[in-house]
Amino acid sequence: MRVPICFDKTMRELKHLAIILDGNGRWAKKRGLPRTMGHVQGAKNVEKVCRLCHAKGIKYLTVYAFSTENWKRPEDEVKAIMGLLNQYLDSCIKTSKKDNMRVRLLGDREGLKEILPKIEELEEISKDNDGLQLQIAVNYGSRNEITRAVKDIAKEVKEGTLEIETIDEDLISNHLDTAGIPNPDIMVRTSGELRLSNYLLWQLAYSEFYFTSCAWPDFDEEELDKVIASYENRDRRFGGIKEE
Repeated sequence: MRVPICFDKTMRELKHLAIILDGNGRWAKKRGLPRTMGHVQGAKNVEKVCRLCHAKGIKYLTVYAFSTENWKRPEDEVKAIMGLLNQYLDSCIKTSKKDNMRVRLLGDREGLKEILPKIEELEEISKDNDGLQLQIAVNYGSRNEITRAVKDIAKEVKEGTLEIETIDEDLISNHLDTAGIPNPDIMVRTSGELRLSNYLLWQLAYSEFYFTSCAWPDFDEEELDKVIASYENRDRRFGGIKEE
């Protein structure tokens, strides 16, 4: 028997937006530029979209910047992306207090040892900021995240600090990189691709999806408004039914 749920506009308020930042390389190629220039423009656009989200009352923004699979890309492109991330961390360390933005990293930190001190510094100095909550997924893959969580839970069971019977969805969620962060309301992928690419598989279980052909460097306020309008017109039932 399906249980009717209450449905009103407050349930459609967009609080958490997740984005797969796709199309940087194709944006550059279309303009006769090296792929690295696309990533430069893409990094600049993250800053713009952060300000737009804050202005529109979106509390959480999670962006997929670099996956566990992206290490397979050409070495010069990987170096360029890591260099841009390094610069962005420096900028955030300087401006986090002024912007009142909290920044957290999602992903396997074992592969990010060179920039890990900066990541930890930024997370520490911004931890009490209550403005936009920005999560950057770097060296991130959802299967990797879930595997790490399972290992942590198994270790606690083995050590006797956790009973198998107490394992539930909340406990698993609290062992993921996104612990303490609400699940995304809507996930956006730019540049026309129609797949999740190993992104937030657990967290997106009941999220809305929005796909656009717009490349990430061109994603602007008009595109963001389209996402918000689309979300506000979705019927979010979470397995229930809408009362007539």
